[in-house]
Amino acid sequence: MGLGDERGPQLAVVLAVASNKASLAIGTSARQQIQPLRQLLLLSAFSGECDPPQRLSQAPWSISDDALLAVLPARSDFAAAWILMQAEAQGLQLSDWVDLVSSRRDGLAIAACWRWCLGPQTLFRLRQDLVEARPLADLRRLRRERRLRVLQEQAEMRWQQQLRDRQPLDLQLLSVEQRQQLELLIDWAGGECTTPLPLPLRQALQAAKVTADTGSIRHLLVDLGQWQAHNLPSLRATVWEQGFSADLLADAERLLASAETEQPGDGERLDLSGQRSVTIDDADTCDIDDGLALETTPAGQVKIWIHVADPGRLIALDSPLDLEARRRGSSLYLASGILPMFPEALATGPMSLRAGHRSAAWSIWVELDGDGAVAASGLQRSWVKPTYRLSYGDADDLIDLAPPQERDLADLHGLLLRRRQWRVRQGALLLDQPEGRIRAQGDAAQLEITEPSPARLMVAEAMILAGAVVAGLGQDQALALPYRSQLTATLPSEAELAALPAGPVRHCAIKRCLSRGHTGTEPSPHFSLGLPAYVQVTSPIRRYADLVAQRQLLALQQARQPMVAADLAALLSDLDGPLRQGIQISREDQRHWQQVWFAAHGSQHWQACFLRWLRPQDRLGLVHVDALAMDLAAECPGGSAPGDLLQLRVQAVDPLRDQLRLQATG
Repeated sequence: MGLGDERGPQLAVVLAVASNKASLAIGTSARQQIQPLRQLLLLSAFSGECDPPQRLSQAPWSISDDALLAVLPARSDFAAAWILMQAEAQGLQLSDWVDLVSSRRDGLAIAACWRWCLGPQTLFRLRQDLVEARPLADLRRLRRERRLRVLQEQAEMRWQQQLRDRQPLDLQLLSVEQRQQLELLIDWAGGECTTPLPLPLRQALQAAKVTADTGSIRHLLVDLGQWQAHNLPSLRATVWEQGFSADLLADAERLLASAETEQPGDGERLDLSGQRSVTIDDADTCDIDDGLALETTPAGQVKIWIHVADPGRLIALDSPLDLEARRRGSSLYLASGILPMFPEALATGPMSLRAGHRSAAWSIWVELDGDGAVAASGLQRSWVKPTYRLSYGDADDLIDLAPPQERDLADLHGLLLRRRQWRVRQGALLLDQPEGRIRAQGDAAQLEITEPSPARLMVAEAMILAGAVVAGLGQDQALALPYRSQLTATLPSEAELAALPAGPVRHCAIKRCLSRGHTGTEPSPHFSLGLPAYVQVTSPIRRYADLVAQRQLLALQQARQPMVAADLAALLSDLDGPLRQGIQISREDQRHWQQVWFAAHGSQHWQACFLRWLRPQDRLGLVHVDALAMDLAAECPGGSAPGDLLQLRVQAVDPLRDQLRLQATG
């Protein structure tokens, strides 16, 4: 009998028939099974001297594969039969067809031919027990399809072998389907796992001993040359990855060419280019937003001057470059460097306050009283020409040594220290401490620790002073500005703080109580700065909101209608998304390079100080490492208390899996 099931065509011997069902012995193993008669095809009737069950294992009734192959006609016989049947254009009963192709007509020959006909051949098709020769057109189509299947199978085998070999791929040798699979793997490596991996791809990964998770796929793609080891998934398809278009760069070139040409309002600027002023930044900073100067008037009054770059002189409101800066919200700071808000040629060129160059600026002057409060102040657009560009180290030396011919910085430091002490009396919090950050040098990670040196504290205080002056001006004039504020917090008592070690442990206890800063259009107190109102205005090359503040101030000076609060609030809301995205990218970048750094220093141990619990149920705490100037999450001993000294080591780290597990022990 012939039987078709999920295993394909099966041969069987009928042992017994009852009603409409038959008991069968199937295949070479004589596996017994009951099947409906309608699913069976009679191939040959039994004849012999003994019952079939007694003869199943004997040669005349053998249905082994070898026995079937032994009686199967040659392929040329099947081809000759196809030619004859093609000419007659009619089908034959199975038994008659077997007579045509075979010299034998016994049950074994019929079984062999029946099974061959149901196999992967293309010459004939079987309908019940009628055999038909396929038309030539069908034959050609089937052979093309078979050839394509063979090629696809070969390509799939090569693909799986390439994944197993983990060698860089030649994309030109991949099929369209394999390129699609590769794109899907890249999506998964980037965290976009919503599209399931198709079965062939899962099988290929399994053959390559790769589990279907983001980290394993990233490792595979790095070996295949299709994923950068330091790729940031959150950077994909963002304005930062796309860079500046050719049109925007062309606009920047036109502005560069016209930078020396007089612009509207240039004649109204106060010329301070003869003033002795300096800029102070990190040695590798190229976009210089601000500068400082000290002036003693003929009347003996001492003025602090804070000069801020004026990119609005070149960047018109709603121009393509302005809209692009708005899309970015701010410059993006990565371990490998800065991705600027404006094209680099502008940001580091005519927009910057470069030493020895006449530059457009907004200049804020301030007179302090004996306590450090603002006694008088003013704001106007100007021309400045910084005398020196100093690094923080250079400025620290000048403050410390205070040479007679260069006393300005030392005097300026003293004035701003007085201002800082005034803010402390108003409730400002001083939480300065060294900060560690990882920088990227090619594929290597380097630790950079920034100390709160006199020059850094002086510059920071000057920027806070400028923000306080502008906020006071906006408050007096009822001007909508992007005011920064912070809610009043209830801090631990003096006794509680005194019981904690000074420095990071105490700072951590204070920071836990503080709320996030808020940007709004109405002036409000800023708790940790100790100010009744504050506006960030000193980084207009790097922060779009600072440029917005300058435009509001310009409208006020020119007696034009500034942006009303509702419109400014809508603009600030639009900026919120890009700013959050930039923060996310920057954090992911720093976390990745931290992992790279710890992977290179995995055998080291560091002394750590327990700060607080993050998830006590998981024994996850926050510790501070002085040698790294970092606060880090680590598995900590149960019962750890703030100030406890621990030993920190790397438990597991894998940057491609975004994995860093640290363990602190007593």
